[in-house]
Amino acid sequence: MHKIPLSVLELATVVEGSNPGDAISRTVEVAQLTESLGYRRIWLAEHHNMESIASSATSVLIGHISSKTNSIRVGSGGIMLPNHSPLVIAEQFGTLETLYPGRIDLGLGRAPGTDPLTAMTLRRNNMGTTYDFPIDVKQLQTYFSTENSTSKVRAFPGEGLNIPIWILGSSTDSAYLAAQMGLPYAFAAHFAPLQFRSAIDIYRKNFKVSHTLAQPYVMACVNVIAADTDEEAKFLATSLIKVFVGLITNTRKPIQPPGELPDIYQLPEVFNAVNSMLMCTFTGSRDTLRKILAKFIAETGINELMVSSNLFDREAKLKSFSILNDAMTFHDA
Repeated sequence: MHKIPLSVLELATVVEGSNPGDAISRTVEVAQLTESLGYRRIWLAEHHNMESIASSATSVLIGHISSKTNSIRVGSGGIMLPNHSPLVIAEQFGTLETLYPGRIDLGLGRAPGTDPLTAMTLRRNNMGTTYDFPIDVKQLQTYFSTENSTSKVRAFPGEGLNIPIWILGSSTDSAYLAAQMGLPYAFAAHFAPLQFRSAIDIYRKNFKVSHTLAQPYVMACVNVIAADTDEEAKFLATSLIKVFVGLITNTRKPIQPPGELPDIYQLPEVFNAVNSMLMCTFTGSRDTLRKILAKFIAETGINELMVSSNLFDREAKLKSFSILNDAMTFHDA
């Protein structure tokens, strides 16, 4: 089986005992290492009002990572478009593409990336912007097009630049939009795996050829924790389990060290909810990951694999990306 492109999703996660500056420095290290290993892209995700995530000013961080690397594509996974004016995003990403030509991706999502109260603050109480998402995506495309040169409202920089737009999804809703618009589709199976296979099936069945794509292109984002042994990887993954327990119980904290899981994890409702979020989480040694990821790729037919690796220890996180790269170097039988 041939190797498919391998990419990274980073949230500039803050670990216990550190600060946002440390988190951003770790993200730069991840970008530089994965670039050297041949990963295709690194994306940053927009989240707000979360003390464990330092990627809220996503466009700013994309510029910083781009300045510290040379060839890896850098983009958003994603920009939560209903939080912003399409013109502002066109100008921001037009500026990024002007500074780092041929390296910028624009992944778009419709979720707020935060809690309802913060979403209302971001959107100035206009929560109806979610329903404008398809219109806003088309408006962004218009701002990037040369056909907009006669309009009274234009994006500078931005107009005439080739900035790939992706539609992001964590349910089946955006699958229809990505298919209708003929855009590449990235699914957040790293935290919302339950509708992943249904969504990519909808996308493929409804896909319409566009000037962007002649056929569907699916990227799956999953959790991967790689280590020298299966046992070590399983132990390291307890940090991720703690993250999901915090999400389910609304007790979010910076990433905790691996180790004993909290008692609340054993409550059936918490245990079941967390484990459902872990359905697209892959842990193990190089050889184990090679087998289970080959099976996953063959079953889903994805075109690209993006990985999120929530690990507490800096060296363990960097090593995980290296082991994964070895595991993903498949050979023909």
